[in-house]
Amino acid sequence: MTHTAITVSNLSKEFQIDQNKTASVLKNISLQAHYNEFTSILGISGSGKSTLLKCISSLLAPSSGSVHINGLNPYKLRNSQLAKLRRKDIAFIFQSYNLLPALPVLENIAIPLRLSHRPVDTKKIHNLLSQMKFQADAHTFVKHLSGGEQQKVAIARAILSDSSIIFADEPTGALDSHSRQIIFDLLKGLAKAGKCVLMVTHDLELASQTDRALVLKDGQIVHDISSPSPDTLYQALGVSISDK
Repeated sequence: MTHTAITVSNLSKEFQIDQNKTASVLKNISLQAHYNEFTSILGISGSGKSTLLKCISSLLAPSSGSVHINGLNPYKLRNSQLAKLRRKDIAFIFQSYNLLPALPVLENIAIPLRLSHRPVDTKKIHNLLSQMKFQADAHTFVKHLSGGEQQKVAIARAILSDSSIIFADEPTGALDSHSRQIIFDLLKGLAKAGKCVLMVTHDLELASQTDRALVLKDGQIVHDISSPSPDTLYQALGVSISDK
């Protein structure tokens, strides 16, 4: 039996462009995401993927509609309650990494554990970094790392926070194909172990290995595909065979 992690009802998001004009980015989206499930979110650039992930994950309030994470609406919580929900239940992998440049790799990864007063197992951190084929020393300051290595640090931080829900925005964007598959397999393993993983990606090859794919077009979910294959995704995105 799958348990629901996230419920989104009639979610819309508009942005004010100027005094007289608004842009509608998301329109009337409803969905559920479950534990034990790896869901990818796809769509052409500008379709609303990252905005949807931000709205679902408590980072950006929708203009209308509702979001519930483990039964709680993050946009109705007091700041202290929201902070607790994020510490306990949610991990983020951002496109911009959101690392602290003045801290070394090890300390960046340990931040969520320290914030929630949990023990920091340095051996576990080293093992995960080794599994991810991380090249630098764990005591290096992150400002000295390449984009790909910074991305691995951000992913390690999210994985080791041991949150029940992981939101990942293009988590493999800066990685080579070998590293991409390693990271993807780690995320897939977390979903198999019972976590809920939502990943925005433009990588159809990886998306075809997820349990489910949501395809966005013009701010709406136009396809919800179980066990997607590359062909069903190409078709859903309107990509012709000659474009592959």
